[in-house]
Amino acid sequence: MGEPMKRFNVALKCRLILCAGLALAVAQAVGAQTPPAGQPAGQPKVPEAEVAEARKVEAAPDAAARLAAAGEFLKKFPKSTLRPSVAQITAAKIAEVPDATQQITLIEQFRTAFNEPSEADLINQDLLDAYLKADRLADAFKLADASIDRMPDPVGAMIGLVNAGYKQMQQRKTEFVPQTARYAARVIETIEADKRPAALDTAVWTEYRTKQLPQLYRIHGLLLYASGDTAAAKARLQKAIALDPNDMFAYLVLGGLLNEDYQGLVVKYKAATGAPAADVLKQAQAVLDQVIDDYAHVIALSEGNTQYQQIREQVLQDLQADYKYRHNGSLDGLQQLIDKYKPAATPHP
Repeated sequence: MGEPMKRFNVALKCRLILCAGLALAVAQAVGAQTPPAGQPAGQPKVPEAEVAEARKVEAAPDAAARLAAAGEFLKKFPKSTLRPSVAQITAAKIAEVPDATQQITLIEQFRTAFNEPSEADLINQDLLDAYLKADRLADAFKLADASIDRMPDPVGAMIGLVNAGYKQMQQRKTEFVPQTARYAARVIETIEADKRPAALDTAVWTEYRTKQLPQLYRIHGLLLYASGDTAAAKARLQKAIALDPNDMFAYLVLGGLLNEDYQGLVVKYKAATGAPAADVLKQAQAVLDQVIDDYAHVIALSEGNTQYQQIREQVLQDLQADYKYRHNGSLDGLQQLIDKYKPAATPHP
């Protein structure tokens, strides 16, 4: 979906800013001649012993070593004015650890050592990402419920939760459908309201609004369907299509839901007589025409993609049967309908 790389860039930018904190703090502590703009001159110097111990943290070669050095710093100088900067660079090093299990262990140790309320916020988004990578979704949702509003990229964090919960649902694991649906609704609302977090630059936010939002609507629709709210599911899928007319999967699922509606109307029609039967028949035909239109989109948008060959075969079989029923046993005009929905060819430069 493009989002993980964007999330990494956001995190990296934040970490670079944080890592500059110790260098600045130490420079001020040893009495830099020219303080940064906006900083008052004549700030009290930090004792040399604290500066030296902080430098040991900065020089540690890996996350475990930096965490150990930070622990020594805290034992000796728990009230040091350098503590925030030491916490920042320690969290930054832990964020670089690629193994989720190892990272979780280090973050838990960090949160034990740096136990002031604001210090956990330095590392909570990394912990959430690690929980998701380790498939510890219960822990991820618990952490998010307690701290997501204080994360530097809460929108990206919510997208991560939604993707993980949706993956679970695809595996027929429905335990986390309610929480996933709740965060899907919340992140959609945040993006629609254009509430860009301060840590995000315009390019990332534009990606969220243009590429992520349609997919979030589709996923939310599927989650709502799994929860039994078919009407709301269809509305979400229709919104996904409005935002991205080339979303094949949205058409596929919406066509399937409408086909269920059609089958229900067929049963109702068979039980009706007289004028009510005629009204039900008219409703059923209108719904079936929409199913045909949605399935024509699926065939058009999946053309040439071998990954979707099985989907194409099944949908085409249903589409042809429905089209024949509505057109006196003929397929005349069906190919033209499909061609109408094929994406425009990208011009060569």
